[in-house]
Amino acid sequence: MLQLLSNNKSKYIISLQNKKQRLKSGNFLVEGEKNVLELLESSFGVECLVISQAFFDKHQNYLLKLGIDLFLSEPNQLAKLGTFETNEAAIAIAICKENKPLYIQENEWVLALDQVRDPGNLGTIIRVADWYGIKKIICSFNTAELYNPKVIAATMGSFSRVAVYYTELAPWLSEQKASIFAAVMEGNNTHQQTFPDGGILVMGNESNGISPEVLSQCFNKITIPRFGGAESLNVAIATAVICDGIRRTAPLAYNV
Repeated sequence: MLQLLSNNKSKYIISLQNKKQRLKSGNFLVEGEKNVLELLESSFGVECLVISQAFFDKHQNYLLKLGIDLFLSEPNQLAKLGTFETNEAAIAIAICKENKPLYIQENEWVLALDQVRDPGNLGTIIRVADWYGIKKIICSFNTAELYNPKVIAATMGSFSRVAVYYTELAPWLSEQKASIFAAVMEGNNTHQQTFPDGGILVMGNESNGISPEVLSQCFNKITIPRFGGAESLNVAIATAVICDGIRRTAPLAYNV
């Protein structure tokens, strides 16, 4: 049954835009029809949904089978509760997952992100990873928080399929047996690089690149060749370009 949204519940939902409250509660927000539907099909726990009448009418049978609390809200109120300018569908209160170590399997590529601080970039990289069949991302502790609403929105649902683990990146890399490739300004031309069937691709900070301590663990340095006058590439775009190169030259990667 649909319930009316109380003022206290509204205030709690708004508070989840704040990192401190997300850490305290163990909950985060997922906004918009696509992201919410992806969430409901994932392994994430869901505390409740705040939905419009139109969203309920469209997905009524599915929603009633879930057995979770459903709160009715007007579209203009949904927008006020979250970070989207407009939201005519739904907001979910989801449960954060424990930060568990991720391990590399044979013939598997993973991404390692060093100090990628922009939430939009992190979200886009997660989406890129999902597109290219990369299921795991290892992040330094000073990389943007996965559960930031801007990160979740930028993933376009891919957060539900790509696992993320935060750790001290340099020590983690030092323990790995897989080949490690670092994207830097001066390195081997990616167009002339043949990638192995599994490995780690390290991407660095938007302004400063990869930190010295992390770079010291990377023995294969690669560069996307430049043909024009741009000083640099956005880290998310660079990740996509290199992932495409990996996918083309490593036929066994991603268990394909």
